Amino acid sequence: MYDQFYGFTGRPFQLTPDPHFYFESGTHRKAMSYLGYGLAQGEGFIVITGDVGAGKTTLVGHLMNTIDPSRLTAVKLVSTQVEGDDLLRLVAEQFGIEWEGQSKAELLRSMEQYLREQARAGRRTLLIVDEGQNLAISALEELRMLSNFQLGGHSLLQIFLLGQPEFRQTLFHSPTLEQLRQRVIATHHLDPMEPEEVEPYILHRLGKVGWTGSPSFSPDAFEEIFDYSEGVPRKLNVLVSRLLLYGAVEQMHRITAQNVRSVVAEIEADRGIDASTLAPLPVAEVVAAAATAVAPTPAPFAVPAPANEALPEWPQRAVEPVVDGPAPFAAPAEPAATALPPSPEANDGVFELAPEAIATPAPAAPAIDPEHLAALEKQIASLEERLVEQDAALRRVLDLLIEWVERDPDNAPNPATSRTWAA
Repeated sequence: MYDQFYGFTGRPFQLTPDPHFYFESGTHRKAMSYLGYGLAQGEGFIVITGDVGAGKTTLVGHLMNTIDPSRLTAVKLVSTQVEGDDLLRLVAEQFGIEWEGQSKAELLRSMEQYLREQARAGRRTLLIVDEGQNLAISALEELRMLSNFQLGGHSLLQIFLLGQPEFRQTLFHSPTLEQLRQRVIATHHLDPMEPEEVEPYILHRLGKVGWTGSPSFSPDAFEEIFDYSEGVPRKLNVLVSRLLLYGAVEQMHRITAQNVRSVVAEIEADRGIDASTLAPLPVAEVVAAAATAVAPTPAPFAVPAPANEALPEWPQRAVEPVVDGPAPFAAPAEPAATALPPSPEANDGVFELAPEAIATPAPAAPAIDPEHLAALEKQIASLEERLVEQDAALRRVLDLLIEWVERDPDNAPNPATSRTWAA
């Protein structure tokens, strides 16, 4: 909608990674240097990590656009949570090798033969594995074994590993991955953009779709955009896309800091509505109930103790048990006569209770620890926050799916062409 209003030739802030919109920030420039160095070495592993939405996929896509395909065969694998054998099948699939019905040994021979043929044809082979944080240790070990294939003293396969920050923790601190760590020749972590890079980034992407100056942005608008997005490219894309939609609806040709704050307020308000409708129990009700429970007056809703729970120990003198007689608290037909034999001390006030009171003592209101109550409140708040995040994620997925289908209906998946992995 906004692309038509502003005369754009496309959507400059779509969430789908597109190398065409690659912007070389300081951290991306450094990452490209490491990737270039690694390619020049022609062996080992290159590791690129970054937070969600930092631009890892766009970075590698841009790198692939700069490489001559006649000299380098690059295949990309978006990993899932698979073990070693399944990863080998996925890699073979990307190489175009038939894997069904083959044993692991046969599959490895087929892959080595493929890599040798590529090398004899004068082409190097590069395997790019995205979402590396999902890989099992066994899968990483299989990748290390694949990197051992050589011909004439030269490595046949080079591997790029992309992942989120937790992948860095797994790779460099797992005691079973020492051999793989020794094969890592370059690594870089993508940081968020700096505040001064936000304006060039936005104008760069707008320029790719024929932007002619409308809408324009006030300087303080870029500051507000950075404050909300924290310099993360994907979060920035979401906000600016919403800003452009807001501007198109309001028919605005200049976006100010106040407009940014209004859009941010709408986003936060949407999250607040979702939270109130999805929250299973408001915290206020929990606090009120707990306050009533710890009040000095008896709680009217106190739950009595179970019937089979032992009675409290009364402050009485020791009484010898009656042999072959009823239990001390059995409450027979004449409880006063059978519970205790007549004694001069029978009127000392200890047992001057009605039999009904002995059988069913009045329960006391349970005491609640304030620290325990605070922990419950914190847990409930955490659950509410997770519900809001899950709902927001679902909304984003639905928006992307609708946008994807509307942009090109031919992209709709065809079940007839899907392929099922062998067990």
